Amino acid sequence: MSDTTASSPRRLVIATRESRLALWQAEHVKARLEALYPDCTVELLGMTTRGDRILDRTLSKVGGKGLFIKELETALLDGRADLAVHSLKDVPVDLEAEFSLAAVMTREDPRDAFVSPQYATLADMPPGARVGTSSLRRESQIRARYPQLQVLPLRGNLDTRLGKLDRGEYDAIVLAAAGLTRLGLGDRIRALLAVEDSLPAAGQGALGIEVRADRADLHAWLAPLSDAASLACATAERAVSRALGGSCQVPLAAYAEHDADGASLYLRALVARPDGKTVMRSEQRGPAADADRLGRLAAQSLLDEGADRLLATVAQVVADDSVQSR
Repeated sequence: MSDTTASSPRRLVIATRESRLALWQAEHVKARLEALYPDCTVELLGMTTRGDRILDRTLSKVGGKGLFIKELETALLDGRADLAVHSLKDVPVDLEAEFSLAAVMTREDPRDAFVSPQYATLADMPPGARVGTSSLRRESQIRARYPQLQVLPLRGNLDTRLGKLDRGEYDAIVLAAAGLTRLGLGDRIRALLAVEDSLPAAGQGALGIEVRADRADLHAWLAPLSDAASLACATAERAVSRALGGSCQVPLAAYAEHDADGASLYLRALVARPDGKTVMRSEQRGPAADADRLGRLAAQSLLDEGADRLLATVAQVVADDSVQSR
């Protein structure tokens, strides 16, 4: 493991899921660390998480985002790994006390991507056409705008999802644009969904690096990988999710972007019913330095509209569906 007494690391081990996208992300961090610390040996520890193994049910029915990180966190605790690389949108907003985020890296395009072999956009699809998506967030927004479409659950890693589309199980699927771009599959994107039509998930497009909270050395070594602008946006977005108890079990979106001056944030947040029949929205502007407070203000605005009652109803329906699907 790393030498905690040295001014720079000698050996670092990165815990990662073994999907092609997760490995790309880990290799990306590995390359950045090797460039920063040429004398450091950086290794990958590939792991399969419970979220990777459960493919017959949606995340909302089997426990949510934490399913993708628990085994990696165990490797951090028992010393097999120093850091874990995640898609930030998969990281619960409230980590266990033993862990912390040491860096949020420069964000890729945060928008959702429309992928289809025959249609150019969601608007082009005829009534009854089948759209696959992995998230209640996307489902609720698609149903709200295009109630004539069938929205069907879609699980598996990126290649698995594309394979299901190519085999004709769906007429189109909606994925995060960032993953397609990172794997060189940008040509599969027929259209990028405007954030007004499909507000992204908190942290979508950004990579988060998780470490043990007591590893001050790692926090210092990883600090150069963090991007201040991406961190501010992610902080505001995750504050919305934290205040509303956000998880894969509720349709919740939050997206922040910097204003032209670079010092202010424009934050949009959304909660909805999965059927899209009720959608609540909030917008806030404020200093990037107050990102967390901005997120809490957006969440409070939604709560003032009754978002707590809506989310409680949705969570109960999801819980009932989960019990019935076992």
